[in-house]
Amino acid sequence: MNAANAGPWRRAWARFNSQRLGYWSLLAFCALFALSLCAELVSNDKPLVVRYEGRYYFPIVRDYPETLFGGDFPTPADYLDPYLQRRITQGGNWALFTLNRYGPNTLNYFASRPNPAPPSSENWLGTDEKGRDILARLLYGFRVSALFGLALTAVGMVLGIFFGALQGYFAGRTDLFMQRLIEVWGAMPELYLLLIVVSMFQPSVWILFIVLSAFGWMGLSDYVRAEFLRNRNLEYVTAARALGLSDWQIIRRHLLPNSLTSVIAFLPFRKSAAVLALTAFDFLGLGVPPSTPSLGELLAQGKANLDAWWISLFTFGVLVSLLVMLVFIGEALRTALDPRAELPAVPAA
Repeated sequence: MNAANAGPWRRAWARFNSQRLGYWSLLAFCALFALSLCAELVSNDKPLVVRYEGRYYFPIVRDYPETLFGGDFPTPADYLDPYLQRRITQGGNWALFTLNRYGPNTLNYFASRPNPAPPSSENWLGTDEKGRDILARLLYGFRVSALFGLALTAVGMVLGIFFGALQGYFAGRTDLFMQRLIEVWGAMPELYLLLIVVSMFQPSVWILFIVLSAFGWMGLSDYVRAEFLRNRNLEYVTAARALGLSDWQIIRRHLLPNSLTSVIAFLPFRKSAAVLALTAFDFLGLGVPPSTPSLGELLAQGKANLDAWWISLFTFGVLVSLLVMLVFIGEALRTALDPRAELPAVPAA
């Protein structure tokens, strides 16, 4: 099938598919993101299922006391305890553990090495200064970074499209007034504002999200404003006005779909900026609480423990890989949405 005869979205997908780095980066990112969403089923200090004395238990869903499995104390069972492991895996009993037997905040009181411990068969990527498993922290930290980036990108996209559309469509005094407001708001020091807010409240991901959302939409609004200013006087918009369509209908049905090319291409770069911002603020101790797994917190630990090379190396590798994937996806999207790009052959449906 000739690519020139295909629909616009099919042609865009053909152009994206021809960008192999972007295509494979998208598949890799989706696979890693899906894996991180199921992190509790991959890396956890609790078994998925336990069959003990003819009955089934599901520790991943609820906590069971140690006495239930022959222990001495009514506290929640520690499944890293060698005695407890023997109780639930011998004599016809069995337990189905996750691939990595550590959660993000698991402290192994029965570890054979002092912390931070280098990579071993017990901890595949080593442990941090508190004895927490690096692989588990990276897996859960990847999820935090990806979800934070997606949420910040979504909020920035909504606000950026809304304000950019208002400026570009109505132009004139509306555009001039809003531009002055944006210039004043954008001149505020974002870092200093965050420091003030953090000094008033306990640092949390929500405070960081609100502050970054308040500033993160302005770059995208400039793109949308420029597209609306370029398209508002074209023939199809003039015809829509002549047919009696309202301003909202013209924006929603005509201008917005024809202005989304730059917006979609901008999103992966916006997400990478959000991930970098979260990592930087976590590195400075202004982001998520210390108990929350975070790439920035791990980098800070690596800086404080230069002899524990595995902390910085693996964390830096995950961060760079994530950013490189997002950049490749953004470049492929930019090419896919460029109608001037060469069209590859589109396979027949």
